[in-house]
Amino acid sequence: MVNALIQLSAEKAANDGRRFKYETGATTAVFRFGSLARAAYCPRQYYYAERDGDDEPPPEARTRRDLAFRYPELREASDGELAAEPIERSPTGYRAALDGLAARDDWDELVAPSRREVLLAGRKCRGVAHKILAGDPPTPTFVSPGRPPERGVWRPQRVRAVAMAKALAWEQEREIPRALVEYPAHGVVRRVRLTTRNRAAYRETVRTLRELDGPPPRVDDEAKCAACDYREECGVRTRSLRSLLGL
Repeated sequence: MVNALIQLSAEKAANDGRRFKYETGATTAVFRFGSLARAAYCPRQYYYAERDGDDEPPPEARTRRDLAFRYPELREASDGELAAEPIERSPTGYRAALDGLAARDDWDELVAPSRREVLLAGRKCRGVAHKILAGDPPTPTFVSPGRPPERGVWRPQRVRAVAMAKALAWEQEREIPRALVEYPAHGVVRRVRLTTRNRAAYRETVRTLRELDGPPPRVDDEAKCAACDYREECGVRTRSLRSLLGL
């Protein structure tokens, strides 16, 4: 029994909390929020990223995320000042978007959250919530450096949002029915409710990772593959302009 515990401790240290950790008793997989989001986008991409330890956001992503903590300042900035920021709208359009956010009931918490960069540890997932807005119940928030869809939230980010809400619920022993996803480069904030559909997407992703044993099948999505850093190693075929034209 002692040897078994020593072995478990050694394995935990070797993995350094990257993919899973051992809890008292049976072995339980606890996945990072970012891993769940990546796997929801493409399980094969997740496999290569985990293998290579590629889980750090690029510097430009961090710069964009910082915008989410500067809304009042940016709202008052001049056109020239906004033009120098990593925003994805015209200065006029961006200020108008922030004016829209200022009309929200949770504006004060968005600009000055009660808690920020909070490490959450749930039963099946863990990771950082960039903001936790005070309220009854509180609302965990993920700040995305990317662009929002026309409506709602991208599926990988919905999975991540559900994971955040579940981890916070586990810690506080209460239901957390929603989370937020911010797109600060666009001045957009979207709500993710823990609906049956969103919970199912989260459970499906967790199940995929738990059953993963070697590289999963390739996806059949040229848009995803063309933008993937692992496309050459993965071996997926993406059609060139020449092939599309029959040349």
